Amino acid sequence: MRIEKCYFCSGPVYSGHGMMFVRNDSKVFRFCRSKCHKNFKKKRNPRKTRWTKAFRKATGKELTVDNSLEFEKRRNIPVKYRRELWNKTVEAMKKVEEIKLKRQTQFIKNRLKKGKELEKADAINEVKKNIHLIKAPHAGKARKMEEKMVEKLQEDVEMGED
Repeated sequence: MRIEKCYFCSGPVYSGHGMMFVRNDSKVFRFCRSKCHKNFKKKRNPRKTRWTKAFRKATGKELTVDNSLEFEKRRNIPVKYRRELWNKTVEAMKKVEEIKLKRQTQFIKNRLKKGKELEKADAINEVKKNIHLIKAPHAGKARKMEEKMVEKLQEDVEMGED
């Protein structure tokens, strides 16, 4: 059983599912569901349609360059193995899956970290712009006034003693 890719959304098209459109020049387009087929007929660009993988890759939301993904593409080509080689390849496939999961989680963490840094910078800029709302302009003057009054009283006391 071969799993094809949807031409529009890049989702999996399992055998017996979806739709196939063959153009006059014998180019084959496979679609996973009618939603993709209708959007293709409307001549919509998958890179501008928000729910497609092409959009996610174009906007940096999806992991685009990854060696494990390319290895997975090559893995879909059927090859005959001997039993010893088969066991090694199964182990290698498991390792590839682990590596792919680690890289995806790291990618997501980095993407979220970037957003948090931007939020923090925006918050700091907002505070700098509106510092007058947080800190009252006469906040430190009351203490200075108190100190001046104490000094004047001390001077009056000293003059009164003399």
